[in-house]
Parts: sequence; structure tokens; C-alpha cells
Amino acid sequence: MTVSPSQPLIFGIYPGGPVGAETGLLQGLPDNPATIHSLLDDLQGATRPFVVRCYDSFQDPGSPLASIASAPHNYAQYARKGTRPLDLVLQFRSASGDISGYLDFVRSRITEHHQYLYSVQITEEPNFTNGPNIIDGPYPNVQRAVVEGVAAAKDTLRNLGASHIKVGFNATPTFGPAEAFWPSIKAIASPDFFQALDYVGLDFFPDVFRPVTSLGTPGDLISSVNGILEMMRTAWLPAAGIASNTPIHITEHGWPTGPDRSPAKQAETLNTVIRAIHALSARLNLERYTLFDLRDVTGDSHLFNFFGITTADYQPKPAFSIVRALIQELGIR
Repeated sequence: MTVSPSQPLIFGIYPGGPVGAETGLLQGLPDNPATIHSLLDDLQGATRPFVVRCYDSFQDPGSPLASIASAPHNYAQYARKGTRPLDLVLQFRSASGDISGYLDFVRSRITEHHQYLYSVQITEEPNFTNGPNIIDGPYPNVQRAVVEGVAAAKDTLRNLGASHIKVGFNATPTFGPAEAFWPSIKAIASPDFFQALDYVGLDFFPDVFRPVTSLGTPGDLISSVNGILEMMRTAWLPAAGIASNTPIHITEHGWPTGPDRSPAKQAETLNTVIRAIHALSARLNLERYTLFDLRDVTGDSHLFNFFGITTADYQPKPAFSIVRALIQELGIR
């Protein structure tokens, strides 16, 4: 049997700040932009591009989330034209299901930031219908926001002479009744949506919410990664009518430290997962990997506070040097 060669990955990272959890948004120490820039330089090394993930959200007037609409704060400051572009996530948090307002928001943000973009992600985890209100899945009309938002984003980029900027949406792993998300997208999708779609993203966190077995046994970390990515390529995307050559982007992946979750184990886990993704990159057309995230949020015991590869005050954990080495070894130059 011939084994498909791997291909280099485009790497990126969310550089810290607020973190979403099942209880809402967790916020810790204020960002230190100078330190963030230094750490991003260190991670990026010679790779080009190195993508900075950021979030901006549309919501109704008077929304309790209006004061925390974007993360990190003033995200455009972390872009460097040509070498460190933004992966701009445009969230749909409209309790009234305001599609027209959302499309205007998409057009305005793209027009404002298009010179610094690598990609535009329309909505965040729209299939996670039972998630907290900081995730888009619970909001009415979110599937329409996906379909119409992707088409509007690409149309806006074409008008700006920037059609090379990638447009897509993302999802979480879907099993059981949640798999209905994919055929429901197909049912409402337009030809403009399929023509505009450049990638589909996946947020996944193996061995975080469901434990895996020891390496080398059935159900271990590598088989879990492989199984989810195979399922996305062979089942979920076809169910949505999405072409088989559409790239998959890993839009969020991480593994938090904490009680019984040592920093050394975090480094080991990230190394295993990133290498497993890279090994499948050519066969499954995995184009990009984004780490969640650069730093911890705070010092309390909530698991979501500790996804960082540095502490809340930016001290590197062992995973920092591991991730930096993987970016140089497996990234595009």
C-alpha cells in the first residue's frame, strides 16, 4: 500500500485574552501587546505565513455581550502585512436572528481589515446548538448566517480586489442527532455559497472533554484524531454537499494543564496531535493548524483557564518550545 506523503502546514495561534467556557466568557489579566509580539516572533521563526486568530461578533443592540464583542482587544495590532495575517472570525450572536444586520457587519469588517487578512471565518461553531451564548450555535437563523455570510464575504473580497483571501466556516465534531447540521446546510445552500467556500474548519480537543486510552491501544489519542478527521472528510462534508477537494483547517485545538494535567503532559499531547494531523495532511487535504491558545487566562481552578502554552503572566510552559520546534519543522517557509 502506498502511503501519501505529508505536506507542510500553515500554522497559527490565538494570542490570548478572553476564553469561552460553558459558563460564559473567562477574562483574566489585561493583554501585554509588546510581550505578545515578542512571543509570536519567537514561535513564527522563519515560517510564512503565521496566522493570528481573532474574534469579532455581531449582536443585537443592548446585548449583554456588546462590551466583549472582540478578542483579543484591538486585534489588528498583531497583524504584519504579508507575513503575519489575521484569521478573522466573524461571529453571529443575534438573539433576534438578524441576518441583514449580520451581513452588513461582515461587509464592514472585511472592508476595514482586508489588507491584513489570511482568512475570514463566518460564524463560530454554528453546529454547537447546546453551547453557551458566546458560541453561535444557539442563535436563531445561524445556518442561514453561514450560507449567506460565506457568499457575502467572498463577494465583498472580490469587489475589493482581494478574492485570494480564504472564506469558510467551522464546526465541532458532530455525532448522533447533531449530524443533521450538515444535510441542513446542503438543503439551504446556494450555488454562490459553494463557489465562495474555500475551506471548512474544525474545532476539536481530543482528550479534553472525553478521555482517551493509553497510546498504542484502541481508542488512543492518535486513533481519536485520525477517526474524527476521517469522519469529517468522508461523512460530514459530503453530507453538506461540499466538494471533496475543499481544504480542512484545524481552527482550534489545545490541551489544558491543571490538576492531574501536567505541563509535561501538555507538551507531549500537543506534539502527538500536531504530528498526527501533519501525517494526514496530504491525504485529507489538511491545510492549516491553529493552536488555542498562547497564554492562560487566570489562576483559578477552571479547566478552560489553562489552555495556554504560557502562564497568565507569559512564562513559557514546556509546550511552548515543543510547539515552536514543530512550527519550524512542519510549517511552510
